[in-house]
Amino acid sequence: MSTITEVKVDKPAAVLPEAAPPSVAGRLVRWLLVAILILYSVLVFVPFLWSVATSFKTLPDSLTLSFLPNPFTTYGYTTAFTQLDPGVPVLFFNSALIAALVTASNLLLGALGGYAFARLRFPGREVLFVLVLGTMMIPDQLRLVPVYQILTFLHLVAPGPENYLGVFVIIAIYPTSLFVMRQFFLTVPYDLEEAAMLDGAGTFGTFWRVMLPISTPALAAVAILSFQGTWNGFFWPLVILQAKQHWTLPLGLTQFRFLYSTNWPPLMAMTVIATIPIVILYVLFSRYFVGGGVSAAVKG
Repeated sequence: MSTITEVKVDKPAAVLPEAAPPSVAGRLVRWLLVAILILYSVLVFVPFLWSVATSFKTLPDSLTLSFLPNPFTTYGYTTAFTQLDPGVPVLFFNSALIAALVTASNLLLGALGGYAFARLRFPGREVLFVLVLGTMMIPDQLRLVPVYQILTFLHLVAPGPENYLGVFVIIAIYPTSLFVMRQFFLTVPYDLEEAAMLDGAGTFGTFWRVMLPISTPALAAVAILSFQGTWNGFFWPLVILQAKQHWTLPLGLTQFRFLYSTNWPPLMAMTVIATIPIVILYVLFSRYFVGGGVSAAVKG
C-alpha cells in the first residue's frame, strides 16, 4: 500500500509594489510650501532680532532704520537695571510668583475639569461647557466693574500682599485649559479606563493613575499657554496691584514710555530679558508635543 507524502511548498512572500516617485507637480508644491514656511518664519523672527539689536543702541540710533547698532552700547541694559522702580529682581519675582501659581492651578483644575467634561455624565454638561467656552468671547474690560467690586468686597484689592491673591483668583483657570484637556481626554480609548475599573480603581483613581500620566502632551501645552499668558498679562495686574513693590514686568515696562516720547533701548532691553523665561519653558516642554501620547500607552 503506497503512501503519499505531502510536500509543503513555501509560498513566495508578497512583494509590495514600490511607491511611485512624486511627480514634478508634487515636488513643486512641496518646495513652494517649504519656501512659504521659511518666509513666514523669517517675518516672525525679524521683529525679535530688531528688538535685540535696538537694545544695544543709543537713543538717537534707535530712531533710525539701521539694523546694526552704531555705536554698540549696553546703555539700554544699564538703564533698565538702575533706573526702574521697583528694580528688575522685584519685578521678576512678582511675575514669577503669579505666573507659577496660575500655571499650577491651571494644570490641576484644567485636568480635573477637562476629565469631568470628557468622561463624567451629569445633567447640563454640554450646556455648562458651552458657557465656559462663551466666556472666551467676553473681553476683560467688559467685566471689569463686577469683578473689581467682588474683589473689593473680599478685601483683595489693597496695597498689601493680598492683592497677589486678587490677581490669582481671576485667572486661576483659563477656559483654554479646560478645552485643551477635554479634547485630549476625548481621544483616549475607553479600554484604559475599563481595565483600571476592573482592577478596582474608582473614578478619581482612574483619573490620577491612568489618565493623568498619559496626558503629558496636553499638560505641557496648558503649562506653556498659562505661563505665557500670565507672564505677559497687563490688564488685571494694572487694575489690582495697588503698590509699586507688587508690580509685574509688563507694568515695569511702562516706566520707559512717556507722554511724547519713548526710551526705546531700555524698553527693548527689558523686553528681551522678559522673553528669556518663556524661551526656557518652551525648550523644556516642547519635546512633549511630539512624543508619547495615547498610542504609546496602549502598546503591549
